[in-house]
Amino acid sequence: MLSVNTNVGAMIALQNLSKTNKSMEETQNRINTGLAVASAKDNGGIYAIAQTMRGDVAAMTAVNQSLARGKSVTDVALAAGEAISDLLVQMKEKSLGAADASLDTTSRDALNEDFVALRKQIASIVANASFNGVNIIDGSTTSLASLASASANRLTVSGENMTLSGQIITLATTANISTQTGASTMLSTINTSLNNVNQGLARLGTASRRLDLQMEFVTKLSDSLKSGIGNLVDADMAVESARLQSLQVKQQLGVQALSIANSAPQSIMSLFR
Repeated sequence: MLSVNTNVGAMIALQNLSKTNKSMEETQNRINTGLAVASAKDNGGIYAIAQTMRGDVAAMTAVNQSLARGKSVTDVALAAGEAISDLLVQMKEKSLGAADASLDTTSRDALNEDFVALRKQIASIVANASFNGVNIIDGSTTSLASLASASANRLTVSGENMTLSGQIITLATTANISTQTGASTMLSTINTSLNNVNQGLARLGTASRRLDLQMEFVTKLSDSLKSGIGNLVDADMAVESARLQSLQVKQQLGVQALSIANSAPQSIMSLFR
């Protein structure tokens, strides 16, 4: 039927052209963003899953930062403890020398001065072994808890109080080897302190390794989550490129079809000549 009021062919051509334009818009949006699912309207279910996983990735970032801080605090304490252990070894040497009954007073005084200087250095190291304001060998922090997972589980590092006159370093804050008897007695104290410090270092070393392993695990888990998100929402650019070219051709054909359909009523004029 020929009609000037209703052009069915034009309506069909316009509908098809609108569908093609909408598909082109979606494809161009995927190419621009690199995402097949950029918002909830693209695919509500996939978008919700991806957002949940993105939340987990963000949580993993916070966990990694917490573990890194804990690792830094522990490593500073470990380095300080190793330095203290070395100082105790030197103090043992000084004490043994001063315990020699044949040593003259002048020589023993010189050894005592070195001993006292080393003792003061231990106190200085302990006081300054902090990272970001946290010190786990001066008795101010008994334990350090770092985030270990997105569910807020924690990995705890116990403090090692290495202050003088403590349970680990039993040397008094005024310890000296000014006499032969005092030097002989000091040897036992230093041996005990050295043994305690080395045991503390072993515990700190184990804790540092645990933090390392947890950081490696969290990093791998975060990478796996990112990969999973990509599999869900990333656009295949090769497919989108081919689709765009196809739609461009389809759009041109649609425009031509609409043009032909719009010109159809003109044939009615020939009936009235």
